[in-house]
Amino acid sequence: MYILIFFLAHWYLSLFAQTFFLHRYAAHAMFTMHKTWEKFFYICTYIFQGSSFLSPKAYGVMHRLHHAFADTEKDPHSPSYSKNLLDMMWKTKNIYNDILNNRANIEAKFLKNVPDWRPIEWLGDQWFSRVLWGTLYTLFYIQFATAWWQFLLLPIHYLMGPVHGAIINWFAHKFGYVNFKVNDTARNLLPLDFLMMGESYHNNHHKFGGRPNFGIRWFELDPTYPVLLLLDFLHVIRLKANNDLKIF
Repeated sequence: MYILIFFLAHWYLSLFAQTFFLHRYAAHAMFTMHKTWEKFFYICTYIFQGSSFLSPKAYGVMHRLHHAFADTEKDPHSPSYSKNLLDMMWKTKNIYNDILNNRANIEAKFLKNVPDWRPIEWLGDQWFSRVLWGTLYTLFYIQFATAWWQFLLLPIHYLMGPVHGAIINWFAHKFGYVNFKVNDTARNLLPLDFLMMGESYHNNHHKFGGRPNFGIRWFELDPTYPVLLLLDFLHVIRLKANNDLKIF
């Protein structure tokens, strides 16, 4: 029971950090927040993603490139230009590292207003940090696992952030249904998306890049959107009005 609770907590906390802070804030600027809150969510992202911490700056830039060049040779992660899932993930890792380490030639418009808090950006990318988090996950399993097969979940903990990205970037460009005609292969992977907190409504998102509610049809519940409304009500964030078609 402890292992299941731990796995689900890590899955959803890491996923929330990715969809709320990295995707909807860093990449798309669907809402604004005070710099103090930005640093708070930077720290939350580091803790929630742990060993698989993804830089909000690099993620934001890379995701903007994905929207601008979806399913072309310039797309950082397109199944159309990868032999398999692992090949796509490897290419994405290399492009991500080039952006993170300022080796990529990026147009200024893709860099506009992406968050960049250097201490956490540096810390999250260090191998000693990633190994430390991985060690903590492993020690928890050693203490509480009740069957050998539970240890098979550990690699998902180590790579939680990239796993979430790969599910959408690969499968949501291959499987699912379409609500809107777009200029790429984006599809809605799940009709009810509690597994990915709204991220699997990928076709909807590619049609309305700046819309904070990823669900469109009556049954397409985006679990992250009510959280945005609550945080807006509490004045933690400020949702932008009439932002549906804005990409970033």
